[in-house]
Amino acid sequence: MFTIDDVQRLARLARLALDPPAAERMRGQLDAVLALVERLRAVDTTGVEPLAHPAELFSEVALRLRDDEVREPPQREAILANAPATEAGLFLVPKVIE
Repeated sequence: MFTIDDVQRLARLARLALDPPAAERMRGQLDAVLALVERLRAVDTTGVEPLAHPAELFSEVALRLRDDEVREPPQREAILANAPATEAGLFLVPKVIE
């Protein structure tokens, strides 16, 4: 599977500094991920249609959506009262672009 050189190369590409014990642990973890991928690849999926969403598996399960309700809009004055600086109903922020 992975060699220590492979792990060090991946670490360098990811801008990670791995000491030898950490590289060895990472090699074991990467090998475990590849082993899992190989197990998944071995599963026969002939005739299985792809799903757009996992909820499609359970036709009796409905997504819980809240009802649309008309609500009073937020009160501008109450919101602006929490701001450190406002002017003409707008938030004032420090200038960041010259």
